Amino acid sequence: QVQLVESGGGLVQPGGSLRLSCAVSGGSVSSHAMGWFRQAPGKEREFVSTINRSGGNTHYADSVKGRFTISRDDAKNMVYLQMESLKTEDTAVYYCAAKRVVSNVLIKTGHQYDYWGQGTQVTVSS
Repeated sequence: QVQLVESGGGLVQPGGSLRLSCAVSGGSVSSHAMGWFRQAPGKEREFVSTINRSGGNTHYADSVKGRFTISRDDAKNMVYLQMESLKTEDTAVYYCAAKRVVSNVLIKTGHQYDYWGQGTQVTVSS
């Protein structure tokens, strides 16, 4: 059973930066497509970013493109989301997700993922 644990959330001022981490256990990151999603209060969960199993391809939501960077460290079995130039509208609980795959697919829809972390709160406020 794959388990995901997010960390790195917190309170940051607009324009600031945070790096979220997702520790993966019970399975190898290199066998999974990985994604980040977020859910703001009163809103539906939304896609943020995804990286394929080889790490060679990524995709971002338009709202974060150019500001967020997803990456993975297969040796450490970790996935990261580097967030720059944060805006108040980035405030949400951020979730890491994983799906075991055999091809280098990018997965942008939440219902396709098999495993989810508990989430980490990111608050952008002055």
